[in-house]
Amino acid sequence: MSATAFAARAGTLRRDTLETLQLNLGRYCNLACTHCHVEAGPKRTEMMDPPTARRIAAWLGANRVQNLDLTGGAPELNAQFRFLVETGRAMGLHVMDRCNLTVLFEPGQSDLAEFLAGHRVEVIASLPCYSADNVDQQRGNRVFEQSIAALRQLNQLGYGQPAGGLLLNLVYNPVGAYLPPAQAALEARYRQELSERYGIVFNRLFTITNMPIRRFRHYLQRIGQFDIYNRLLSDNFNASTLAGLMCRTLVSVDWQGRLYDCDFNQMLDLAAPGTPGRFLWEYAAADLIGRPIATGEHCFGCTAGSGSSCGGALAP
Repeated sequence: MSATAFAARAGTLRRDTLETLQLNLGRYCNLACTHCHVEAGPKRTEMMDPPTARRIAAWLGANRVQNLDLTGGAPELNAQFRFLVETGRAMGLHVMDRCNLTVLFEPGQSDLAEFLAGHRVEVIASLPCYSADNVDQQRGNRVFEQSIAALRQLNQLGYGQPAGGLLLNLVYNPVGAYLPPAQAALEARYRQELSERYGIVFNRLFTITNMPIRRFRHYLQRIGQFDIYNRLLSDNFNASTLAGLMCRTLVSVDWQGRLYDCDFNQMLDLAAPGTPGRFLWEYAAADLIGRPIATGEHCFGCTAGSGSSCGGALAP
């Protein structure tokens, strides 16, 4: 399987519009999850610095996008995170924080939940299962316990409440080498289990397919499932997902300000075609619309079954 194999099925993908700037603030994280396509962890040192954050803020001020999507690593552990949240909200952007939940209990983060609520940041929280054993297997000991405590804290601030307006969306990743189940049915099960067991409410559940790159690739290779998983993805290619792929409305920027078509391409250092300068601030938003999108074998991960994006499934 190859980039050519995906292109033969999908054709040439192009960016239709630019609605979202997704910033990966670095690879430092307090966790080291087995499915992490970033290979983030406590020993990583890549972190966005103040000059880069200021250049990105200036770009946002000069270009029109709707959403600022902050990810990592644990983006909240980067010193530029709060500056970017404040800047984005002051510009009227919808700001999203891709949060591992346990970060709320890290040193120096005791006011993080209040900060997020005060700036009306959408929290997109990783919770790969409603079972403690499954979560801890994938993410580490006591992660589930801390995640539940963090969700309760967010609920108390109004997150996930029907009339609160503070969005709390959860993310499911499979523990092993298989596709996520149907999103709607799994969301209903999450809603029931979390409410009945822990009194937790949330807005939506996003199912995301694990991408066979970086740390998850190494995991698949160790258990002898890499080729089988890739074949599963390609065999379940669904052309109806192509119109909704996140790369068609989004660009991804790394901790140094370099430009990519998505966060997965970023981790593979797969440059966006026709962007020789590589840095976000070398282009206006309008320059990035209509350009072809770099694809590869890993793109079958976004187009298999019901599809997968940063906002969950793409097709029924």
